[in-house]
Amino acid sequence: MTTITRQQIEQRERQMLAPCAALSAESRGREYPQKPHPLRTDFQRDRDRIIHSAAFRRLEYKTQVFIPHEQDHFRTRLTHTIEVAQIGRTIARSLRLNEDLTEAIALVHDLGHTPFGHCGEHVLDRLLKHAGGFNHNRQSLRVVDYLEQRYPEHPGLNLTYEVREGIIKHETSVSIQVPGFDRHPQPTLEAALVDIADEIAYNSHDIDDGLASGLITLDDLRHTAFWTALGLDQTDRAVKLNPDQRRYALVRTLLNRLASDVISQTARNLADRNITTLNQVRSATHKMCAYPECTADAVRDLKHFLMNRLYRHEHLLSLAGWAEKIIESLFSKFSEQPHHMPLRFQEMLLTERPEIVIADYIAGMTDRYAERTWARLVH
Repeated sequence: MTTITRQQIEQRERQMLAPCAALSAESRGREYPQKPHPLRTDFQRDRDRIIHSAAFRRLEYKTQVFIPHEQDHFRTRLTHTIEVAQIGRTIARSLRLNEDLTEAIALVHDLGHTPFGHCGEHVLDRLLKHAGGFNHNRQSLRVVDYLEQRYPEHPGLNLTYEVREGIIKHETSVSIQVPGFDRHPQPTLEAALVDIADEIAYNSHDIDDGLASGLITLDDLRHTAFWTALGLDQTDRAVKLNPDQRRYALVRTLLNRLASDVISQTARNLADRNITTLNQVRSATHKMCAYPECTADAVRDLKHFLMNRLYRHEHLLSLAGWAEKIIESLFSKFSEQPHHMPLRFQEMLLTERPEIVIADYIAGMTDRYAERTWARLVH
């Protein structure tokens, strides 16, 4: 039996991927140059480095929407990340884009998230308002460039430019400018499709978890505009399904519809604009990875529903207040008594602003570690 080499994988990419895909052999490289691996491409090595990082493992105990210990079946930040990677690879494969780069960006995109979900991020952003604020995308880059210390040869994970670009240009309400990244309006298609795969994942699984929790019901969904627009009403026609099976069928229908629509519309956008190179992708004035307009309208309605009926539910808001208290108390404690932080973070205080170091430490905590530390030092 013969093994497949890195060069053979790279050649296969040239033959099989779309002309506008990002090729691993043409990566812009790493900040600290390294000898290529004989069996794995640069993007495959990035994926493996991310999976083996401590920050990735900690996602298992970080909140997505529901506090993980409320129930074993709710999504965590880790299971969300895996779902994003799966959806991203499906879309990338259909469009003949680079699956390995897509997967690496999907796996890394939430490494900088705080404990207690977006609530934790909002609290740290407020506490750091005089130090540039806090943003989980910027923190994800800080994690892979600096905070992960696994190699003696260089700081961080030393990921490729394309994966790090996917972190910085991950679409959020906050625009991030980082020296060293070009000013082209668009990233690679692989990075762009991870943005939309992220949205597909959380819209779908938040409905699933919301129904499982009882905070929203099928009757709530049946009275929305997106119910019929996205074809979710067809799940009501299978009369023999039990409640759990009906919920699973609904989520499958939603995932399939959204992913299929993204694939068809993205292919249409590329063809209509005659985009055949990566440089053309980067210079495009509009996003290529997108829903058809009718689907985009339905998704906006779906997100509005989730915001008003689930994320702002009094049960989740009460948990958010509790999480805010923990993070504020820990931040205050470490500000007054930094010796309670691990030695490495104490050493960082010699060269970094104290509030940045404290945010690094708290952002890296899991929900349960933050709770235990708060109970031990503050409560």
